[in-house]
Amino acid sequence: MAEHPNVTLVRRGFEAFNAGDIATLTEMIATDAIQHMPGDNQLSGEHKGRDSILAMYGQMAELTNGTLRVDLEHVYANDHRAVAVYRAHGTRHGRMVEEKHALVFEIMDGKSIDMDDIALEGRVDDAFWS
Repeated sequence: MAEHPNVTLVRRGFEAFNAGDIATLTEMIATDAIQHMPGDNQLSGEHKGRDSILAMYGQMAELTNGTLRVDLEHVYANDHRAVAVYRAHGTRHGRMVEEKHALVFEIMDGKSIDMDDIALEGRVDDAFWS
């Protein structure tokens, strides 16, 4: 059985994020998309619009000197949504982070229009990003 197109979309997005492939991410994220980031740290809140989301990704790379990686473990999808379970890991100021997350996507016409990141242990991310 062929993989659901939204599973393929999410896999491609994770590969692009890890590669720093902005062109592919630009294709995959709607111009008016929103990404919700949990917690109480400098990345928390709503990032409205593709440019704001991509700027946040760039900030993550800058803050971790390019060490941040997201390892996709599972993807579940239907015609409108996808859920990605992943493990984020990286270093910052001599501190390491390894945290499990779920990223819930709303997808329309082959593009992500809403992404809601959910951390398993939000205080771990807050300590790392603060």
